Amino acid sequence: MSHVWFLAVTSTLVVALFLGMLLLLEAGRRLGLRESAKHGANARSGVGLVDGIVYALLGLLIGFTFSHAADRFDMRRERIGDEVHAIAVAWEAVDVLPPEAQPPVRAGFMRYLDAVYAVDTSDEERGDKFIEPAAVTAARHAAWKQAVAVVTIPSGERARLVLLPRLGDMFVAAERERLGRRIHPPKVIYLMLGLTALAAALLGGYAFASTPTRNWTYLVGVAAAVSISTYVILDLEYPRIGFVRVDPLDQVLEDLRKTLR
Repeated sequence: MSHVWFLAVTSTLVVALFLGMLLLLEAGRRLGLRESAKHGANARSGVGLVDGIVYALLGLLIGFTFSHAADRFDMRRERIGDEVHAIAVAWEAVDVLPPEAQPPVRAGFMRYLDAVYAVDTSDEERGDKFIEPAAVTAARHAAWKQAVAVVTIPSGERARLVLLPRLGDMFVAAERERLGRRIHPPKVIYLMLGLTALAAALLGGYAFASTPTRNWTYLVGVAAAVSISTYVILDLEYPRIGFVRVDPLDQVLEDLRKTLR
């Protein structure tokens, strides 16, 4: 999922939601005017109760999805920080090996980091790919085998209890960060949010029929507020391909790689 493709899709969805809400606000208003002409004051009997239920549901869905999207955004930032910390500690743990045994271990270490960093982040945002990339898997296995081979010889045995746990922590932190990118709510929640917003617009337009003229500030303001909130929620869910980014923390990982070379 590229940055341009994501912006095109989300912008289209948000604009469609905005226009759909405006259309249904007008449709609801016309329906209300027609019913009022037929039934008078009875046309609005019980409308306020139904309006309250739908508006409350819309507010709940927006608040729920926004809150959880923000929580997941913070979680992803924390996991990047944990990954950087685990890498730095594991690199320092190599120092416990005899000097002559360190170069091959550090070389395997760097190949693993390069493989992790080189993974295409556009594919990582796709929720249907939970399998670790083959290049990362191969580099991880090679780095682990190299470290195990070194600590099993007499000169490196003292490093076994220090180096291997740190490498394991690094692998776990990298995997948790990678999988964290794929944690998103079920798509049915977004569908329900959109349908509820459209239903609320229809009912709002019906209620608006009691006024003699259209209040465009109200109509546009309501549709824009819901649409913009939806866009921000989607942007928070995909922090590597939207406007809301975790690039500063990704740069920390890149800076660490440079210092380790």
